[in-house]
Amino acid sequence: MTVPLVLATFLLFIVCDYFLNRRKAVNMVLAEAPQASPTEPVDGYVHGFLVPPHLGYHFGHSWLLRERKGLVRVGADEFAAALAGKIDAIELPKPGTWVRQGQKFLTLIRNGQKTEMVSPTEGEITAVNTDLISNPTLLRQDPYGKGWLMSIHVPDEENTGRNLVPRLLVKDWMRQAVESLYGRQPALAGAVAADGGRPVEDILACVPGADWTGITREFFLTE
Repeated sequence: MTVPLVLATFLLFIVCDYFLNRRKAVNMVLAEAPQASPTEPVDGYVHGFLVPPHLGYHFGHSWLLRERKGLVRVGADEFAAALAGKIDAIELPKPGTWVRQGQKFLTLIRNGQKTEMVSPTEGEITAVNTDLISNPTLLRQDPYGKGWLMSIHVPDEENTGRNLVPRLLVKDWMRQAVESLYGRQPALAGAVAADGGRPVEDILACVPGADWTGITREFFLTE
């Protein structure tokens, strides 16, 4: 056997051995990798709450979505809707009203009690979801769809995202909010997992005597 042939054969063995060992190493890493924790966000969920990644979020648990240039749609995230629970009515501002970011812009009413939410952006309200007025349960049933709140014209579009939750931190922010709620009301930790980890329709109703107004105002930043 000539020297070149020996070298070529030896090189072939080295290459085959490398790829075989590399494949074994990859399989070992995959086998030993920890499984995703049920509390980790999966497909847009954080602790069972849906948090669509394409939306912008305000720290007061309202969301916004750009509909077209200079116009955004605004709503309440699922965490806010679950805290609000079975509301009796919702008071929305009239079209033409100017709102500032962080300003109270709507009122939720339940059993004679009231709580408010703040706007995620600044601009002029161009339309409100009148279906919510006649059917306020839409807020809880479909917070990111039929339960939207209003549309706002934002003349300063470049600053629309200012003071919102940084996109890369949204999941951590929501996780902290849920854990903070459970920390204040430990009985909720089991109650919200009634449907495969998804929050029940009316979270605070699970805790007799819970301060609905106080808790919602704390998380909605309207204290």
